[in-house]
Amino acid sequence: MFSLLSFVAHAHNVWLVLTAALICLSGSWVTAQLFQRAGRTSGALRIGWQFLTALAAGAAIWCTHFVAMLGFEAGVPVGFDPTLTILSLLTAVLGSTIGFAIAESRLSRFAPVVGGAVVGLSIGAMHYIGMSGYRVQGTIFWNQGFLIASLVIGVVLSALALHIGTRKRAHSGDWMAAALASAIIGMHFTGMAAFGVAPADIDGSFSDPDALQALALAVSCIAALILAAGLASHLIDDRMSTNNLEMMQRIATTDALTGLPNRAGFDARLELELSRAETRQTRMALIGIDLDRFKEINDLRGHKVGDGVLRVLGQRINELLKPDGGEFVARIGGDEFAALFRIGEQNDLTAFLERLESALTKPIRLEGNDILPKASLGVSVYPDDAADREDLISNANLAMYRAKTDITRSICFYEKDMDARVKARRAMSADLRDAIAHGQLSVAYQVQTLVSTGERLGYEALLRWDHPRHGFIPPDQFIPLAEETGLILDIGEWVLRTACEDAATWSQPLTVAVNLSAVQFIHSDLPKLVRDVLAETGLNPRRLELELTETAVFSDAERARHLLQEIKATGVKVALDDFGTGYSSLDTLLSFPFDKIKIDKSFIQEAHVNPQTIAIIRAVVALGRSLGLSVLAEGIESAEQLHMLDMEGCNEGQGYLLGRPAPLKQLVADGAITLNPQAPAHGPMATV
Repeated sequence: MFSLLSFVAHAHNVWLVLTAALICLSGSWVTAQLFQRAGRTSGALRIGWQFLTALAAGAAIWCTHFVAMLGFEAGVPVGFDPTLTILSLLTAVLGSTIGFAIAESRLSRFAPVVGGAVVGLSIGAMHYIGMSGYRVQGTIFWNQGFLIASLVIGVVLSALALHIGTRKRAHSGDWMAAALASAIIGMHFTGMAAFGVAPADIDGSFSDPDALQALALAVSCIAALILAAGLASHLIDDRMSTNNLEMMQRIATTDALTGLPNRAGFDARLELELSRAETRQTRMALIGIDLDRFKEINDLRGHKVGDGVLRVLGQRINELLKPDGGEFVARIGGDEFAALFRIGEQNDLTAFLERLESALTKPIRLEGNDILPKASLGVSVYPDDAADREDLISNANLAMYRAKTDITRSICFYEKDMDARVKARRAMSADLRDAIAHGQLSVAYQVQTLVSTGERLGYEALLRWDHPRHGFIPPDQFIPLAEETGLILDIGEWVLRTACEDAATWSQPLTVAVNLSAVQFIHSDLPKLVRDVLAETGLNPRRLELELTETAVFSDAERARHLLQEIKATGVKVALDDFGTGYSSLDTLLSFPFDKIKIDKSFIQEAHVNPQTIAIIRAVVALGRSLGLSVLAEGIESAEQLHMLDMEGCNEGQGYLLGRPAPLKQLVADGAITLNPQAPAHGPMATV
């Protein structure tokens, strides 16, 4: 290392070496900027930027070499072969073009390293082609060790430079420039250390020193012009990108009611802001905004007042936005807004949120009405909370939903642990759709017997979900989710059809009980569905029993009464499920045509510790007897509970003591159910 530095210091004109180094450093920096700019484009535009990058790199490599060669003091007269000198320039440009194209091809994760190696080889090829055109009055000899070392330095450092340049990290362009400059300078001077001359008598015409210095100045000026042109192109394009961003803000589709950008404008701006944050290694926030109780305003005051509220809010938001382009708010739905914010300091974001909240919650007076708007805001930060657009939006929504349910605050930031449950719930919803499509749902049957004798009366059909990853999922976890998403309609129909198909194959005339969801009862044409299923399966209507909760019938009492009468007309029985946990009104039993009361299992489980519970059971049994209704007790798990129910005169029972839920195949194998050999065979439905 010391001998190499000594060689550079004593065998060169210091001023020309410094000039060459300045050309190399500035050229490498311009090359790095153009290279990263090319990486952010595609198609023909990328090819154009890659060529400009290669031209800047080739000029930097060649001019560094040529000026440094002019500063080399060989100790003998020197000259240059014009053909080989020009060929060395073309080699630098062509090799750089190929190397940069490979590096940005994205063919594999090693493409930048391979492309960098090609650039390094082109630096070496340019150098030694140029040296072959370096005419000296003497005999040239080479140090093989330094020659090989020069090529290794050029290849390794160039590969490192392009590897750094393709990584989206802070200051990666500066580090790429440093590595590329080191490759060019290191390769050149190590290569020159390999070069030696044995002087000979002067023979022919050689350039004089003054002419060579003038040539060095001319080459430096040419290099400066080429690099300046590349830098100007980069700066102009960067300015055009900024102008395009501003133009996008002006021409983005605007919501006519509020004057704010609409969803299309928001989507376009979000893409630009994410690209900007990624390129500049900065942070940004997405704020999901939902107006609370806005539907009530429309319903109570009318849509005209509702539109007026939105206009006022739009005007307020437009007035609060700062003109620097770092704040953006759009209306993306009826009562939904979304905001984007470029984060500098955390306090800046806090202040913006406070201004937003104030604008969205100040009282509004319209047409003599005092309106008090309210909004919930959810904040997600890129890249802290999310690495891409979809997760950023999803996490902002999760935080917003949490704000809607939080009575203490209206602004919530995304918190991974706190929002994990909501995310898991969404994932379960998607899995439930897959479960329906891939036949993961099944029906198990639990026996119902006479309490006094143990005689089997029938079975209740119970839905089961065997998740491929999580195993058995309890119904109380996924049934509410199915009701929220509307999937319960398809699932409920499938359970009803499957239970009737199975029961139709039993040789014993046992009943089959099927639970109906409140959503299913309200939103489906239930009587027609029951008639169709009975006709398709051939099941005797008297063997089918439908179970409803009080919640289902109380949501729309008049319609429920009409539906139950239609169902009863088919011969199907109807049971009131979970009696004692809902309204438990006598009017329920008198107003609706139920055939059976099912006492909730919570009463049975508490009977041995709470005498009042036994009194309630006794009263329900007496009530059922007076109204001519059967009474079934759920959740019987011990002989003591069974004996107590028998003593109180309860008709029917169900629970683990009497039999656990089991699939039909197991019940048949155990001999609990025998199949009618003439019944048609059927398998589980894969889809519903």
